[in-house]
Amino acid sequence: MPSLLVISSAPAALLDGKPFLDRKFVEGMRFYADLWDGPVSCLLRVRAESFPFGRVYEPGELPFGIRFLPSGRKPGAEDVAGQDVVLCSGDNHDYLHLAGLCRRSGQKLAFIIEYIPETRRQILFLDRSRSLPGKIRSLIWNVGQEIRRRRAFGLADGLQANGYPAFDAYAGVNANAIMYLDNRMGSDLLASRDEMAARRRRICGGAPLRLVHSGRLERMKGSQDLIPVAAGLVARGIDFELDIFGSGSLEAELRRDIAAQGLNGRVRLNGAVDFETELVPFARQHADLYLSCHRQSDPSCTYLESMGCGLAVVGYANRMWTALCRASEAGWAVPLGRVEALSDALAEAASDRPRLAACCDAARAFAGGHAFEQEFGRRIGHLRRLA
Repeated sequence: MPSLLVISSAPAALLDGKPFLDRKFVEGMRFYADLWDGPVSCLLRVRAESFPFGRVYEPGELPFGIRFLPSGRKPGAEDVAGQDVVLCSGDNHDYLHLAGLCRRSGQKLAFIIEYIPETRRQILFLDRSRSLPGKIRSLIWNVGQEIRRRRAFGLADGLQANGYPAFDAYAGVNANAIMYLDNRMGSDLLASRDEMAARRRRICGGAPLRLVHSGRLERMKGSQDLIPVAAGLVARGIDFELDIFGSGSLEAELRRDIAAQGLNGRVRLNGAVDFETELVPFARQHADLYLSCHRQSDPSCTYLESMGCGLAVVGYANRMWTALCRASEAGWAVPLGRVEALSDALAEAASDRPRLAACCDAARAFAGGHAFEQEFGRRIGHLRRLA
């Protein structure tokens, strides 16, 4: 039976000699172990301390092997020795040399890619901790790494692109490329028929819009636009509620802005909550629209996860949401950075209730065709063909 090694950039730590791992990563690895016909293991770079959304796992609790890579060391031939298929992140420049190494050893290698050069530039220039000269140096360095990345992808046996932008950018580099839409929405988490019917009745009955936003409350994520959008809805006379889930450096600022704009009765900060047991049930039963202020074109899983809850989406027209909106017909895409355009689109949704209801139905249908196990199954099938 062929062996599979997953080299991941997911965070990992050792606490009292036991692995402390990201929960989402572990669930993904469980699927690898369940679907792969052979031994599965992972190689993770170890951190010095714990991190959010992780927990300690007991020895024998995990159905896959774990090896830790010391911080600062790149994986080498000894780390992939004996493995038939290697899967690793192509976003991490520390792994790109594995393409040549595996080609020489005859091992099969597939890369995963999420970010495109445009997204890397956007993130770089949004980083307020860097000086302009520092940003220019990093930009030049990124250009060099992109040349390495494309060369490595050309040597690899396969490429798995997460999202439309990554597939469009790199499919031409590797003839064995597939696209997938990463998300955490298993079929058991999707909005039910009764929930969809209840939402449709409420929307078509003219009830106030129920908006939801979730994620890290950071400037890079566009969180600073949330309260101006809400204020814009008030100015337009739209009756609505906005529930915000998540935490981050802008949380206190958002709380002050909510009070300053007199929005305490409409906008609620709910903090970070568990995805499956709290966020998903809330979205399925108490929301109509997901409000996205995300400017970058990375394949944010939040779009598809919100759609799986039966929510239409209003968001900025980055490359990812533009393509997903077109493919799914699940909402509205407005010009990047135009806060007033987000308010206008939400006002349009409030006035055109049949379209809003249709977008909710389209969102649920599209997400149902891309549930977690379906997307993961396609990826495993792609790797099996390599073996």
